[in-house]
Amino acid sequence: MTTSMQTTGRAASSSLNPARVYAKVSRRIMPFLIVAFIVAFLDRINIGFAQFQMKADIGISDSVYGLAAGIFFIGYVLFEVPSNLLLHKIGARRTFSRIMICWGIVSVGMAFVTNSTTLFVLRFLLGAFEAGFFPGIILYLSYWYPARYRAARTSWIFAAMASAGVVGGVAAGTIMSLMDSLFALRGWQWLFIVEGLPAIILGFIALYWLTDNPERATWLSRDERDYVMEELDRDRTGRDTEEVSTLRGAMRNPLLYLMCFVYFTLCSVTMALNFWLPTLVKETGVRSLTHTGLLVALPYVIGVVAIIYVARTSDRLRERRLHYVFSTTVGCAALVTLALTSPGVAGTLILLSIAVAGTFSALPVFWSIPHEYLSRNAAAGGLALISSVGQLGSFFSPALIGWTRTATGGHMQPALLSIAMLSLIGAASVYLYMTPRRRVDIPMSRANTFEG
Repeated sequence: MTTSMQTTGRAASSSLNPARVYAKVSRRIMPFLIVAFIVAFLDRINIGFAQFQMKADIGISDSVYGLAAGIFFIGYVLFEVPSNLLLHKIGARRTFSRIMICWGIVSVGMAFVTNSTTLFVLRFLLGAFEAGFFPGIILYLSYWYPARYRAARTSWIFAAMASAGVVGGVAAGTIMSLMDSLFALRGWQWLFIVEGLPAIILGFIALYWLTDNPERATWLSRDERDYVMEELDRDRTGRDTEEVSTLRGAMRNPLLYLMCFVYFTLCSVTMALNFWLPTLVKETGVRSLTHTGLLVALPYVIGVVAIIYVARTSDRLRERRLHYVFSTTVGCAALVTLALTSPGVAGTLILLSIAVAGTFSALPVFWSIPHEYLSRNAAAGGLALISSVGQLGSFFSPALIGWTRTATGGHMQPALLSIAMLSLIGAASVYLYMTPRRRVDIPMSRANTFEG
């Protein structure tokens, strides 16, 4: 009887349209994840606007602001792996709910910092609570989509990151201008409150809306659930290994450490732009915070388009190395030009748009590269290590720029040049050492294939 039922289930599943099944899955889970990630990124980078008023109000320097912006990622790195392990143990629904409610409370609490110490503590806690969110999303997607579908969905998440810059620029300038002094609170305080509350609300919605895995998805038909689970089973065939073997496989692969370095350089340049782009725009002579917010949104609009276009082109051509090198080189060249010239408002916006488009579009391309070079045995531990080391770059660059501005009386050009050159070295490393003929630990039968 059991065999007969299984055969019937497979027959029913084989009659389904895969595109329709996964479109149904995407309509259910992707909008929530995208909106939640936009909110997460807003709460991560809104300090870039808040600092225009906050520095004077609580008496901090550019170096303190830069350190506060970067210290977020120390908490993030320390708690990234434990949070993912907890997600695997208790499920995505409760994990995402806990993460969003906790980071939302901390973000609202940022409105009441009074000195550098409380600022550092809350930024660290914000990173610690948000730590498992992005890697948790990547893990959660693997519960629903086989490998051939995950790359495109991952690019949507990175597009959401750039979209947060669009929303954040417009919202921050408006909130800080229109709500300043409302109920005796400054505009920067309202910014943290208004952008922190949605995370708390989404945290409660997650308990109702999210489903831990396809087996529990009552919004799919039985045949659809069977089909999704069968696809995942086929995708996992030959991948499951003991954890110690996975870790050893990753640590023995020398290319793993090169990928860690490359991602460190990429995070350095993207986070330098995220935290200091409003300052670069405002210092061209723009006085109004509202106008600054509107102008800051423009590079991120270009970034969203570039992320989607480059990811689709890279997927269609099944080529990663040259896409990464070209995108990063163009973005860093624009940043170097900006650091060496004084192009005015229009020129600054053009160069920043190119810088954001180039460096941000390299992100989804980068995350498609490790799967080409790491064996299945090495992938799980290797990807976690790459992510953790890379996030140290997110701490390094904002702090470096803040220290440089304090030491030089407000100039950030030396730091921008250093960060851009470091990223270009990373791009050169990808070009020279991550060629198809240098693939390692991949069976010969798969040597000329690629799974996006």
